[in-house]
Amino acid sequence: MMIVGTAVAAQILNISTARLRVLLISGRVEGAYKTGKMWLMPLFNGKPIIKPGQRGPAPRWRNPRKPAKTIIHVNSHRIRQNQKHNSQQPVITVKKWCDHTPAKEQEHKTSKTNVYGHEVEIPGGCRIVYRPDSPRCGAKVWIETFYDVRVIAWEHKGVLSYDLSP
Repeated sequence: MMIVGTAVAAQILNISTARLRVLLISGRVEGAYKTGKMWLMPLFNGKPIIKPGQRGPAPRWRNPRKPAKTIIHVNSHRIRQNQKHNSQQPVITVKKWCDHTPAKEQEHKTSKTNVYGHEVEIPGGCRIVYRPDSPRCGAKVWIETFYDVRVIAWEHKGVLSYDLSP
């Protein structure tokens, strides 16, 4: 095995010495090492081995934002009020949680409006969460989804429907 410097290796590879130094600095020349100010590299079958590189710079973009989470609560206090007063007030609360705040702050930030209803349609996936020590407005059980939901509220004159896009 023969060891050569940058000038000879560049001539063998038919590239400039400046280009070879870029390859050496990026660690793409197999077995190359630096002694003082001089690069030395071994020849394999008469040529230095150049590892394949990546095209373009490394990506610097951030991960895309997660969609806002829709939280669905069943208000047990309102259920008891309806039984006590023989009324039919909506007992389901739908709210969106902000997705652009840090996790600690996210627990306390909700959307500006809540939507109340008697029924909720969730066409996609969802999960039911039980946390007895939850900091969220005293709720112990709630439903979370990233999908669009449809809230249906009964009125004296008919049925109102709200489509919420998270």
